[in-house]
Amino acid sequence: MACRVQHSIHNSLYFLSSTPLRNSLNIRKSYFKSRINFGKTLFSSPSSSSRTALYCTCSSSSSSNSGKDSLFTNGSDAFVLTTPLYYVNAPPHMGSAYTTIAADAIARFQRLLEKKVIFITGTDEHGEKIATAAAANGSSPSEHCDIVSQAYKALWKDFDISYDKFIRTTDPKHEAVVKEFYSRVLANGDIYRADYEGLYCVNCEEYKDEKDLLANNCCPTHLKPCVRRKEDNYFFALSKYQQQLEEILRQNPGFVQPSYRLNEVQGWIKSGLKDFSISRASVDWGIAVPNDPKQTIYVWFDALLGYVSALLEDNELASLETAISSGWPASLHLIGKDILRFHAVYWPAMLMSAGIGLPKMVFGHGFLTKDGMKMGKSLGNTLEPTDLVQRFGPDAVRYFFLREVEFGNDGDYSEERFINVINAHLANAIGNLLNRTLGLLKKNCQSTLAVDSYVAAEGNKFKATVEKLVEKARVHYENLELSAACETVLEIGNAGNSYIDEQAPWSLFKKGETAFETAAKDLVIILEAMRIIAIALSPVTPGLSLRIYSQLGYTEDQFNAVNWSDTKWGGLKAGQVMAQPTPIFARIEDATEAETKGAATKKVKKEKVPKSKSPVEA
Repeated sequence: MACRVQHSIHNSLYFLSSTPLRNSLNIRKSYFKSRINFGKTLFSSPSSSSRTALYCTCSSSSSSNSGKDSLFTNGSDAFVLTTPLYYVNAPPHMGSAYTTIAADAIARFQRLLEKKVIFITGTDEHGEKIATAAAANGSSPSEHCDIVSQAYKALWKDFDISYDKFIRTTDPKHEAVVKEFYSRVLANGDIYRADYEGLYCVNCEEYKDEKDLLANNCCPTHLKPCVRRKEDNYFFALSKYQQQLEEILRQNPGFVQPSYRLNEVQGWIKSGLKDFSISRASVDWGIAVPNDPKQTIYVWFDALLGYVSALLEDNELASLETAISSGWPASLHLIGKDILRFHAVYWPAMLMSAGIGLPKMVFGHGFLTKDGMKMGKSLGNTLEPTDLVQRFGPDAVRYFFLREVEFGNDGDYSEERFINVINAHLANAIGNLLNRTLGLLKKNCQSTLAVDSYVAAEGNKFKATVEKLVEKARVHYENLELSAACETVLEIGNAGNSYIDEQAPWSLFKKGETAFETAAKDLVIILEAMRIIAIALSPVTPGLSLRIYSQLGYTEDQFNAVNWSDTKWGGLKAGQVMAQPTPIFARIEDATEAETKGAATKKVKKEKVPKSKSPVEA
């Protein structure tokens, strides 16, 4: 879904704005009578048109959560986090990777808080565009989906993505959930049949309003002409939920983040919601409509349910109720801003119709650009994540995009900026600090800590500085301020570099006695700061953090067992033996540096062989 680029999505796939036309379609009376009733509990029947969906937790038939019923309550107390389900019309690009890296950092931080985390990602595999892409490659839609879905899984492995669930919308369990959900919404009187004719963008898989198109009816996102289509479809009564949605956003302003995204959503709703088509008569590659097998369910009405079906275990009965009871509602939907309307307007209305609780938050982040230009598969301007991770490693790529892009806003990539940031932050401020400290410890203390880190820092202001910064980083992580969290952890490294330069332990060691003891304590203080950095930066750079922890004499199992409380000062103990100093992050050379070094090497080698001697004599 994140890859179905819709930079300026409008309420499309809808019609029926006039009362006479509505009245001619024999829409159920419940369509007009159903209204939300704040403050009342949900009636037991899922098909009751007079119920309120605002105070349901899992479903209308659930009674075990008495006292907990709330629009945003998660009965399982799990932190359920989702990326979009990525559209498999083409292989993944950096925009897809960015969302998933951010989600992974959030999931890892929540695990450090000892939360039960369910991190969901996956692929959206139905629709006309998928069938077209498969035909262009000479394969079946199923084969095409298998290949691209595996490409996503392989890329997530390369980036150290720690997802818990990977859902494919072609999974049988997902199809079962979608059909049950569709039937529940139908029983509530919110699905009806009607004709629709309009201009359709195949790439967006969406009908467009003519006033929003460019010359020659071109889609403003894909710059390709839309085609006129007339279809007999099933429609979802989105307009029925306008007042409910307005009230939800008024009472829960944190539902859509950042706040400026909330303003966008409120503007869309205020301008008037129209019903939208949720089936296709001309698309075969999809889930069949339960009450009409000649039509397939619209990809968005299908794919959004992946967040729910993903909660099912492989050996569980594939039912909507079972999925909901396994962790729904989600704590956070992390999406690109181009699909905000679907997640913040369509999806809540669909859930209310089915009597299911809403997610707690929808966070719409910005776009990535490359050298100032927007990236996207449809525009042919992509940054290949596989190439980046192979050249620079996952930690460097993860750190750059999370540190340099303020989460929620657009961000730009340039290779020059990438190299400068990574060298300055990871190689120098953090990597070099650890390496030179361990080198001094090996030379003067046989790589062994002289005292406990708590004792070493008694009366030392540096300890208070680190403690303040760690708490600040925690707050930033909790507020999804990932760039600020990275910057704050880096401040610890910068403070450590300033401290060791001021103390100059290499000089103190030479003086002996009391000065020697002071220098030994200074090294323990810096290494304790490095231990804290390793934990605090682990949501962003898990591989680098493990290497730091290993250098400090810990095992991988010990690293995997840490939590945020371990950032408290005092972890290192007297007598602990550090590993031999080995650079944890190599400095990246740009093309100019590499060429210069190569030329210098050739010159040195040439000068070593006197011209008056033969190769044998030399």
